[in-house]
Amino acid sequence: MTASSHSSRAVTLEQPSLAAACEAVADGIEREALVTVFGRCTVDYEGRAASTLDAGDRHVMLKPDGAALVHTHEGQQPVNWQPPGCDHEVSCADDDLLLESRRSTPEERLRVRFQRVLQVSAFSGTDTNELTLQGTEEDLRQRILDEPALLEDGFTPLATERDTPAGAVDIYGEDASGRALVVELKRRRVGPDAVSQLRRYVDALERDLHADAAVRGLLVAPSVTDRADRLLAEHGLEFVSLEPTAE
Repeated sequence: MTASSHSSRAVTLEQPSLAAACEAVADGIEREALVTVFGRCTVDYEGRAASTLDAGDRHVMLKPDGAALVHTHEGQQPVNWQPPGCDHEVSCADDDLLLESRRSTPEERLRVRFQRVLQVSAFSGTDTNELTLQGTEEDLRQRILDEPALLEDGFTPLATERDTPAGAVDIYGEDASGRALVVELKRRRVGPDAVSQLRRYVDALERDLHADAAVRGLLVAPSVTDRADRLLAEHGLEFVSLEPTAE
């Protein structure tokens, strides 16, 4: 068990006994901490619908605002959850640890029954800041539309979100010689998937335009992986390093 010396506090139990796990969860709920439990459990939900998950290794998070999240080892979304406003309870019975999150409007109940608990943690702390989103793809698009020469001298944007059979092109335009230019925007470092996406757009536009049309493809992102760089060269596509800048 460890605890910090600041107002924030973290308590962790590894492979606790059932009684110790139950006590730690109850204490965390009582002091409005963020409580997590990892182990083998079943999950049952009753409410507007009903669902059941058979036994599996899962990570359960109980938040002090009443939210409950059940995560597996895959994906970013919980496999089951309850929204803020629920009441959390913990109990021990029949060699199991039972977590329940309930709300009355609408009437719903999430029950997680642990047959084995490998870790319990309770974190006390506050975060009053709000997320400030900066550097979106829209910021990057607007930066290029305001100053097309950032990509190359003579570039003229003609359309945004131009439809093609392969999807919508972020920016479509012409270079200084009048050649069609497809621009794919990414706000972060990208890999081979972005190159493949750009290639599909270029191929689709070449089919849509007259037979002898040659279409250039330009990927714009802060950076690319080594593999993406090799694929760009293989497919005759180009890259410009550019960071999105929020207003």
